[in-house]
Amino acid sequence: MAVDTETKPTAKEDVWEILKVVLQALAIAFVVRVFLFQPFTIPSGSMEGTLLVGDYVFVSKYSYGYSKYSFAIPTLLWDEIVPVNFAGRFWPGQPQRGDVIVFRKPSEPNIDYIKRLVGLPGDDIQVQDGVLYVNGKPVPKEKIADLVEYDFDGNPHNVAQFQETMPGGVKYKVLRRRPENELNNTSVFKVPPGHYFMMGDNRDNSSDSRDPNGGVGFVPFDNLVGKAQIVFFSCNAHCVAYEPWTWPTGIRWTRLFSLVH
Repeated sequence: MAVDTETKPTAKEDVWEILKVVLQALAIAFVVRVFLFQPFTIPSGSMEGTLLVGDYVFVSKYSYGYSKYSFAIPTLLWDEIVPVNFAGRFWPGQPQRGDVIVFRKPSEPNIDYIKRLVGLPGDDIQVQDGVLYVNGKPVPKEKIADLVEYDFDGNPHNVAQFQETMPGGVKYKVLRRRPENELNNTSVFKVPPGHYFMMGDNRDNSSDSRDPNGGVGFVPFDNLVGKAQIVFFSCNAHCVAYEPWTWPTGIRWTRLFSLVH
């Protein structure tokens, strides 16, 4: 007679197997977040036209290589730990005009910003009457249908919207809310070596490189975190990401898994 020698796993072995699965999942998530893709939430309207408040985007961290900010670890104290401290980048990739980039604000490097890169090292950048000039040439700007926004009471209002085409062919939408905004007329900015010039697509509601005093100024290459690639979730003001019961009426379904241009 055959003897069944199979024994059932003990409770201790069951706990260990579960723990191994959890640790493996955490290790994979850590590697993905540090080296490949990091999620970011859009907290302000400075990129409206392209990104909305409540959008959740994946940012590819490998696009421009890795700096010390690539390895920052958030804490529960509204701060972060940078476990390594070095200058420069390794495996660097070159940003292109028109890229939508997450970077660290030069004057406050614990703060993440997201803007569009409009000026490369050595470029001359200027804005005149709301028109962006790159190296003395106006960036083509075409009027398109107004953006229709709704206030909290559901009342619609229109915002002037344009399509710009960067040298190199990247097309994107920009908004113009207040033509009298002082940032619509600037002096010429000469982008220094190793730095970049960033602007928000919501041109009259963006603190960016046009404002060197209290704004962003020129952004060093080391401060770039990654390139925004895809909107994987989007939630309006009536929706909370961690409250699924608010999703049916609060999710912007048409924005899910849309590419960032």
